[in-house]
Amino acid sequence: MIRWPLSIRPRHLKRYREIIQVLAKHGFGGLIDRLGLASYLSLPRRLLRRWPAAPPLTAPEHMRLALEELGPTFIKFGQIVSTRPDLIPPDYLRELAKLQDMVPPAPWELVEEQLEKELGAPIEEVFESFDAEPIAAASLAQVHEATLPGEEEVVVKVQRPGIEEMINIDLDILFDLARLIQERTPLGETYDLVETVDEFAFTLRGELDYRREGRNADRFRRNFANEPALHIPKVYWDYTTRRVLVLERLSGIKIDDVEALDAAGFDRHRIALNAARIIAKEVLEDGFFHADPHPGNFFVMEGETIGAMDFGMVGYLSRRDREDLIRLYMAAVQLDAEKVVDQMIRMGATGRDVDRTGLERDIERLLNKYYGLPLKEIRIREVVDEVMSTAFRHRLRLPPQFWLLGKTLGMMEGVGMRLDPAFDFFSFSKPLVERFLRQTTSPQALGRRLAQGVSDWGEMIFLFPRQAQRILDRMERGELQFILSLREIKGAFVEMDRIANRLALSVLVAAFIISLALLMPSGLAGGWRDWRFWLMIPGFIAASILGLWLLFSILRSGRR
Repeated sequence: MIRWPLSIRPRHLKRYREIIQVLAKHGFGGLIDRLGLASYLSLPRRLLRRWPAAPPLTAPEHMRLALEELGPTFIKFGQIVSTRPDLIPPDYLRELAKLQDMVPPAPWELVEEQLEKELGAPIEEVFESFDAEPIAAASLAQVHEATLPGEEEVVVKVQRPGIEEMINIDLDILFDLARLIQERTPLGETYDLVETVDEFAFTLRGELDYRREGRNADRFRRNFANEPALHIPKVYWDYTTRRVLVLERLSGIKIDDVEALDAAGFDRHRIALNAARIIAKEVLEDGFFHADPHPGNFFVMEGETIGAMDFGMVGYLSRRDREDLIRLYMAAVQLDAEKVVDQMIRMGATGRDVDRTGLERDIERLLNKYYGLPLKEIRIREVVDEVMSTAFRHRLRLPPQFWLLGKTLGMMEGVGMRLDPAFDFFSFSKPLVERFLRQTTSPQALGRRLAQGVSDWGEMIFLFPRQAQRILDRMERGELQFILSLREIKGAFVEMDRIANRLALSVLVAAFIISLALLMPSGLAGGWRDWRFWLMIPGFIAASILGLWLLFSILRSGRR
């Protein structure tokens, strides 16, 4: 009978074999062998030693190809970890950012069945018209054009049939692999991989609920109600379910199609300004930004208005997050590497064992590289890549939303550069950053913080008597426990145990010597015929050996 590791779920055996065969095909058999999975899956060891054939590719390229071959869950996982420079090296980050999520559409019969099940009625009863040929297809969903009974033109996003069950199986396996890697490789000593997979599972399951995406669209529409340069499509909630999303259909030109924009007479510089103003408002004012700004999700409509689509992936920044980022920005502008490191420590980005001197040196080198350069010559993507390299070297643990923001800004800068090569995002955003900084230090902002602090203290004062009574009651019943956690406390206890043993041995040797002193007069007087004489001799030998050993132990301890 096979005894499976605690982390492995035998019911997913077939999918395990598929995953491991793909990883082995791309040269990652060594990892599988180290995790000890080959023997449980009845795979020949020669499979794990099989390396990819020509054409020669790098390990990061093979990782990207393996994830694409493994399907939607692993593609999404790769896209998520491509924003985590604290987890993987920079060359892997750059390669995983290229992951493609384009697949052939699902058979229409299955999609039709899915739609009718979700809507509770035949398609012809719900829509005036419905195009069975999708306009876009990805691993999680595909999009169709349709018309509602009121002649309103819409797009219908339908979840792929059976995709949720497949994702749940793959997430189970990812959890298993994360636990095994945590237990059996050095990575587990540095990172909580299970927590990373848990965060990813939460994000992916959220993307599978299209009601959440609809709420995101509504929130963007509220945030930009007074911004004519951005159009957010209307959500038709009467037709939207967990697996079906119906949105207003937008007509326009893809934002990176420069030739079509020029042919239509659009002002590309104005479009770039509008895009920069929108992202600045999302980040600095709202703390809620579109985190998947690739060109396919944005269209240019009449009047250089930008129409946005796909709100499944969004980022959140609390006011404290934004203030922390601005403080980092100001310290960097002042070329103060020490201040940058201090701010990182306050943000909890550094571990206890961080090499502060080395980190300051790397940051100072990075700051000096850009010192004196005109803002128009600084590229966000280049800066983000270098920061990510530094983060990986020093195991910096900035919150994931910061890395997601960096990737988002880099993508938006790329769009802006294609629209207007002379566009300077830094120069454009500088006055907006300064305005936000003034707002955070204004008397009104300080007053709000003071009022919040007074409120917190007042609440604590009112709660203190009740909490104190509970503590006293638990003390009286003997239920109160104090947990003391000190660094290297185990070593301290071992040393205390050694001292106690030596002290006990000292007492034992002293007892031997005193006993011999009391026994010696009568033993010597009785001669060799007296039993006390023969008891005295082995006692003397034992006391001598113990005494010499104790002396040697003390001298050796003093040298250490």
